[in-house]
Amino acid sequence: MISETAATALAQAGSTKGQRTAPGVDALAQSFLDNLLFVQGRPVERATVNDLYMALAHTVRDRLVERWISTTKNYQAQDVRVVCYLSAEFLTGPHLANNLINLGIYEEAEEAMRHLGLDLKVLIEQEGEPGLGNGGLGRLASCFMDSLATLDIPAIGYGIRYEYGIFDQQIRDGWQVESTDNWLRLGNPWALERPEDAFEVKMGGHTERHPDARGRLHVQWIPERLVRGVPNDTPILGYRTNTANTMRLWSAQAMESFDFGVFNHGDFFGAVADKVASENLSKILYPNDDRTPGKQLRLAQQYFFVSCSLQHILRIQTTQNRPLAELHRNFAIQMNDTHPAIAVAELMRLLVDEHGMEWEPAWHVTVQSLSYTNHTLLPEALEQWPRDLFSALLPRHMEIIEEINRRHLDDVRQKFAGDEERARSLSLISENGDGRKFVRMAYLASLGSHAINGVAALHTELLKTSILGDFYALSPEKFSNKTNGVTPRRWMVLSNPRLTDLLSSRLGPGWVYDLEKLRRLEPLADDADFRQAWKSVKRHNKLQLSGWIHDRLGMTTEPDSMFDVLVKRLHEYKRQHLQILHILTLLKRIRRDPNAQVVPRTFIFGGKAAPGYQMAKLIIKLIHSVGEAVNTDPMVAGRLRVVFLPDFNVKLGQRVYPAADLSEQISLAGKEASGTGNMKFAMNGALTIGTLDGANIEIREEVGVDNFFLFGLTTPGVEQRRREGYNPRVIYESNGDLREVLDAVSGGEFSHGDKGLFAPLVSSLLKSDEYMLLADYQSYIDCQDQVSAAFSDQEHWTRMSILNVARIGKFSSDRAIRDYCSEIWKTWPVKVHV
Repeated sequence: MISETAATALAQAGSTKGQRTAPGVDALAQSFLDNLLFVQGRPVERATVNDLYMALAHTVRDRLVERWISTTKNYQAQDVRVVCYLSAEFLTGPHLANNLINLGIYEEAEEAMRHLGLDLKVLIEQEGEPGLGNGGLGRLASCFMDSLATLDIPAIGYGIRYEYGIFDQQIRDGWQVESTDNWLRLGNPWALERPEDAFEVKMGGHTERHPDARGRLHVQWIPERLVRGVPNDTPILGYRTNTANTMRLWSAQAMESFDFGVFNHGDFFGAVADKVASENLSKILYPNDDRTPGKQLRLAQQYFFVSCSLQHILRIQTTQNRPLAELHRNFAIQMNDTHPAIAVAELMRLLVDEHGMEWEPAWHVTVQSLSYTNHTLLPEALEQWPRDLFSALLPRHMEIIEEINRRHLDDVRQKFAGDEERARSLSLISENGDGRKFVRMAYLASLGSHAINGVAALHTELLKTSILGDFYALSPEKFSNKTNGVTPRRWMVLSNPRLTDLLSSRLGPGWVYDLEKLRRLEPLADDADFRQAWKSVKRHNKLQLSGWIHDRLGMTTEPDSMFDVLVKRLHEYKRQHLQILHILTLLKRIRRDPNAQVVPRTFIFGGKAAPGYQMAKLIIKLIHSVGEAVNTDPMVAGRLRVVFLPDFNVKLGQRVYPAADLSEQISLAGKEASGTGNMKFAMNGALTIGTLDGANIEIREEVGVDNFFLFGLTTPGVEQRRREGYNPRVIYESNGDLREVLDAVSGGEFSHGDKGLFAPLVSSLLKSDEYMLLADYQSYIDCQDQVSAAFSDQEHWTRMSILNVARIGKFSSDRAIRDYCSEIWKTWPVKVHV
């Protein structure tokens, strides 16, 4: 509870309007008490922990708002180019601690709360997490927003304010069970709703043509229904800068929430039917789209936020009396993956239909304004919508896309005369064997952008040679690589304060802005005292995570064991089950020879499976079943431990990454676009075991081949094995250790005798093994033995850990944003003065 003596003393001192955001510990404390009383409406003696958190959040937000308003004024007063980042996901993580660090008042806030008898860490822990993303895509978007503000780049992030985010994951009897992520249940103090800035969004209906006042043919879209998009704005502050950019997330509302006439006729449910249907658009992140209604809702979601965002961008342009023909001079609109690809057709519709621009100049403005980041090589993520479904929801956009496609194919046929196969391959509309047509959204994004980028060097090369190969042949100048990065503010300064203090004590604070300055650590890898300090930081972090695991899961873990961590979204291509095969191999070794030398390991897993992805859910069950066998076997006690962290999210990641010794990045080569978890682990001193996939390749190049544990097939090797007719059963038959562990799984050893439980998983590995676990198995096991040998020499391991951090500067999101700014967005910093 708050100290009444301290509260009374501050109240007697009084608070004026000028002191509301004044600096200093006393001013913070007084502002906190004011917000507790006047915003939360609670006297100190009746305040709950959530009241206290909300009061502190409002106190911090007060200190953001002045910078936020000044930022907007500065942008309006100058001729700037604003980055507009369209993303279906923004996985921000909790705001409070991050904002305290960026403001530079974390220690002051800690002292202010201590004066009031409160623990800042308790209030930070109270904050829920906005689950507005599924993983790497949304987290990348939030890292980019942090870097844009830190680098003083004018930017707006646009997305959806989902009422319910990614599901909460519970584990029951080893199975994933999903529950509602009601992240708004206790309120969100960081966002301001702006109903006066709402926009109408059309859906369904039909189009009509008639001449306009100048005799030109004008197309009018007569919609079946209208939806209101209401913005919710959150300030995103840079690190120790005055720049506070805006993350604008749209929520859907009905034009009329209540039909009084229908209600009076006794149809009580019908009176709110439009409200329910409209609000579904922003109800939940990624509805299951296995069936047609789910597909309709998902497409409607994407169009909803893109339309609202583009309308807002055009309003800014016109209210500042700038011609729409110069839109691309003032705005760089980035499509973060394929979800916002409808922006190409929508911007054309707005320019041509709503603002009367001719087709050719509208197309020029559209292409020069838009750019496209591709994040995946998986065909299912490239999004193709059935033409009938698309046309029913967006009839005008279907017409626009068909006209874009007609002109596009004319150009293709002119450039590649007589090559009809190429024309079919490049068409925005595909046709399968049964005559059904599909709209290819990745192709639309590629054609309607002036720049296309992948997110790691290998990924970009594969884009050029595989899924977008024909577009590369058509317009090679559009393609470039922009390797992903993550923000060191959240993933080092906030997550790993002891490492931050150690680094700053030797390098000064400048590395937080410029991660390449960590290179100056290299000589310290040979300093015994520094290595000891480094080990102390790591052990403290492992003790902290061990305590959390004990408190939450009731499990004990040994901090002196190797923390071998694999935390990421569950998917077969990410190959969490390859790690399980490794655990079972070690288990069998120990059971064959109880005196076998096995380096103690704690295997830590975390990640969610998509609700409809049964094989991924089965892998989670296998992790728990193997964990049960390992954790209860006295023969392996003290040597092996398996832990699954339920409901893995940003908040939990902040605990896990600093505590890891080994980072598992084991996807099949050619499947992971980039990955960002690999960067977070390396920044915090974990060594990587991985394939030559995604950004692993560049991490290995940067940290040095001697500081990276490499195994597995290369991408050309994977392709060659497929060409030769890959047969996983041959590998199974020829490898005794592999056969032993797979037979144990299929024979019911880890399912209480139920031989059918894991049969689908084992059958899939033996019959097709799409992601080549069996092909990489022995290489992985051999590499893990090398890991164990290296970990046994702690001085050598620590030296490798230091060099990983020293050489990881390339993977800061600051570097990525500088690359985008100079090579794609053509924008520049704008200093904000308060």
